[in-house]
Amino acid sequence: MSGARIFRSFADMPEVDLKLISLAEYERAAASMLDPASHSYLAGGATDETTMRDNVDAWSRLAIRPRMLVGVGTPDLTVELLGRRRPHPVLIAPMAFHRLAHPDGEIATARAAQATGTIMCLSTLATTSPAVLAEAVPDVARWFQLYVFKDRGVSRELVAQATARGFEALVVTVDLPAFGIREREMRSGVRAPAIEQVQAAAAAGARGQMTPGALAALVDPTLTWRDIEQFAAECRLPVIVKGILTAEDAHIAAENGAAGVVVSNHGGRQLDTVLSGADALVEVVDAIGDRLDVLVDGGIRRGTDVLKALALGARAVLVGRPVLSGLVVDGAAGAERVLEILIGEFRNALELAGAPETARLDRTFVQRALWAPTTG
Repeated sequence: MSGARIFRSFADMPEVDLKLISLAEYERAAASMLDPASHSYLAGGATDETTMRDNVDAWSRLAIRPRMLVGVGTPDLTVELLGRRRPHPVLIAPMAFHRLAHPDGEIATARAAQATGTIMCLSTLATTSPAVLAEAVPDVARWFQLYVFKDRGVSRELVAQATARGFEALVVTVDLPAFGIREREMRSGVRAPAIEQVQAAAAAGARGQMTPGALAALVDPTLTWRDIEQFAAECRLPVIVKGILTAEDAHIAAENGAAGVVVSNHGGRQLDTVLSGADALVEVVDAIGDRLDVLVDGGIRRGTDVLKALALGARAVLVGRPVLSGLVVDGAAGAERVLEILIGEFRNALELAGAPETARLDRTFVQRALWAPTTG
C-alpha cells in the first residue's frame, strides 16, 4: 500500500479537530450538512428500518472477554485476504453516488483509502468509472462491485474494464433482485446524480435524471447461481458473493466457485427484519470459513466491532455510511480521518483485549452481553 499511514497508537496521530472524534459524530455532522433528499438516500433503510438499526445494536449485544499480561507490545493488525497480506482488516464497502456526498466523489474516497492502506470497493453505480478511478489514484488497492444488468454485455464490459485496470477482485451483489421499499427516499423524492455521471447505468439504458429505484431496475432479477459459476469460471479475478445471510447459500457459493462471501443485508436497505451481519456471521463462518474468506458488513462503528467480527471468524469488515459521512464533512480528508479513527480504535481494542495479533482472535474473546444495547 504505497504511501499508507498506519499509526501505531492514538498518540502517533496528527493533531485534529477534536470536535469530531468518533464515527457517530461524523455521521451527525454530515446529517446537518446534507440536504434532506441526499441524506434520505445516504442514511435511510428499508420500511421500518428495523434491520438498519439492529446492524449497529447487534455488535453491542456482544461483550469482549479480555486477556491480561500477555505481552501485547505493538499489535499486528495485518490479515490475510484472498491470499495476500493486508495492513488491517477494514475495507470500504461499495456505495453508489459518492458525488451526492462531495463533488470529488469516488476519487476523494479512493485517496482516503490509499492514504490509510484500505481496500476500496468501487460500485457499479459509482459516479466515477473504473478506468477513471484507476488513472486518478493508481496506488489504491481496489475491488470492483458488480450489479449484473439485464444487458449482460454492459456487465461483461465493466468486468473487463476493471480487470484491465488493476482491480483485484470482483464482488457480485446478489441481494437486489428487486429494490427494497425505502420510505425515507420515497418521501424525500431523492434523485440520482445526472446520468452522464453514472456511466454504467447510462450504458445499460438509463436516461435523464432518475430515482435510485429506477436505476436499480436495470439489474437483472433472473440472476442465478449458474451465473455466479460462470463469472467464477470466466473472470480472471477472484469472485466474492455479497449478500449472504445463511449457511445454505454459503455452501452454494462455495460449490459455484466463489473465493469468498460478504455476510451482508445491504445496510438494512433491502428486506427489513432480516438478521444483522453480526448475528448471521457465525452460521456462515461455521458453514464455509475453512474453505472461503468470509467478510461481514453492517453497523461497524467502533474498533471493538471490528475485533468482535474477527473473533467470530470474519477475515475482514466493510464500512460504508461512516466513510461517506467523512466525505460530506471534509472530502478526502474527512473520509481519511474516519478510517484513521476506526483503525486506531481497532488497534487500541487489540491492546486492551490482550491480542498481540489479529490471528490470535477467536470466539473465546467474545460472549453474549448481559446488557441491552442503548443505540437506536
